[in-house]
Amino acid sequence: MSEKSKKRRGRPSKPVPPAAVIVNAVILFLCKFMPETLAKRVVCMILIALQTPHEEVIELTGKSDRSIRVLKAALRDNDLDSLFVIKPRGVQTTKVAGLENAIFEEIETNNYYNRQQIVNMVREKFGIVMSRTGVSRLLKKKESGG
Repeated sequence: MSEKSKKRRGRPSKPVPPAAVIVNAVILFLCKFMPETLAKRVVCMILIALQTPHEEVIELTGKSDRSIRVLKAALRDNDLDSLFVIKPRGVQTTKVAGLENAIFEEIETNNYYNRQQIVNMVREKFGIVMSRTGVSRLLKKKESGG
């Protein structure tokens, strides 16, 4: 090898970006194909498999300490299939479930000019305490046909 080729091989390369930058870029890329929760979980699983320290996994992914411990336990138990499933969030049933039609009929037959009047009517006639925001959601649900 000539002296000239040795010099070219020895030139400095570009520095590698910090791990946090790379992890965030990978998570953003994965978010194009899956929900953010699942993307972060996949990255956590890879970091855990590479035996990255617990605190560093938390710092890099932004997941909670408990989430990381649950992931480690699932990986130890070889329960990989459950890690790729996102459970639907619990949907809270409304206080007025089943009474919506009766409330809408009451609104249509009488003159209610604002949300507070509807809140008061629901409390008086149906014994249900609702907020003005709850009434807004109820009215919006009616408008959308849901």
